[in-house]
Amino acid sequence: MAPNKKSAASAPSRDCLNAVDVLVVGGGPAGLTAAIYLARFRLKVRVVDSGQSRAALIPRTRNHAGYPGGIPGVKLLGLMREQAAEFGVTVEDETVEALQINGDVFHARCKTQSIAASAVLLATGVVNNRPEMDDAAHQTALQRGLLRYCPICDGYEITDRKVAVIGTATHGCNEAMFLRMYTRDVALLAPDAAHALTPEQRARLQAAGVSMIDGPCGPLALSGDAILIPTPSGLERFDSCYPALGSVIRSELAIALGAEATEDGCLAIDRHQRTTVPGLYAAGDVAKGLDQISHAMGEAAVAATAIRNDLVGKAHLLR
Repeated sequence: MAPNKKSAASAPSRDCLNAVDVLVVGGGPAGLTAAIYLARFRLKVRVVDSGQSRAALIPRTRNHAGYPGGIPGVKLLGLMREQAAEFGVTVEDETVEALQINGDVFHARCKTQSIAASAVLLATGVVNNRPEMDDAAHQTALQRGLLRYCPICDGYEITDRKVAVIGTATHGCNEAMFLRMYTRDVALLAPDAAHALTPEQRARLQAAGVSMIDGPCGPLALSGDAILIPTPSGLERFDSCYPALGSVIRSELAIALGAEATEDGCLAIDRHQRTTVPGLYAAGDVAKGLDQISHAMGEAAVAATAIRNDLVGKAHLLR
């Protein structure tokens, strides 16, 4: 049987400890929002979280409405876990290593257990490609705002500062131009050798006053209130740096089941967050869309409601 075809097998028994109505993979803003909704729909929910939510890397998010002065990402996630627990949601600090379908039931294999579910929501997010930098220095730079990954989230905070973008080609050019609206002092540094920019991109950057510096960039380091970037032309000093090096979409569990994805790995979904595999849903950064907390939470609400409506016809949901 093809992996994305389901037969009319029975749902997992609700009396089995590791059998649930819905398994949520990922405990970031999308996964936890979905879990709250699903639990309040009186579904049996389990959340498995590998502890790699990008929200935890945010020193303080100021775009998320309802928190004047902003809120640290770790604190936001903690509050969301606390709220989910009020409705009986269990969060397992585990990693789902494999996902299979047997008839009408999904089976998730973790390191220490297996979980059966009638439906699965993937909220696995993405992992940013990091510049070369010592781990401890990387964490310190994030906390101090010397290293940033999301210009939509915090471009406002670098207003009128000296900013570097490590990247090239279309991604690097677009990020440098986006940041140019906040400051006149933007430099685009090639991560490897010479810039891979088209003549049109070079002209656009030059017209905006963005300087272009060829690489390769050496390991980044901290010095007081600045971040240092070694280049062939010398040591460059900036107030903040944005790596525009792309990211890895954590969609491999769905793709292994035959789910359709874009060229970069984002999962293809319908307007109710359904993937092309029946019973498998996706929300947040793993699905194509705006990589923002508020957007991920909205997708999670849509996905949770669709899951409830799709499962409602199954006898085991009747109380």
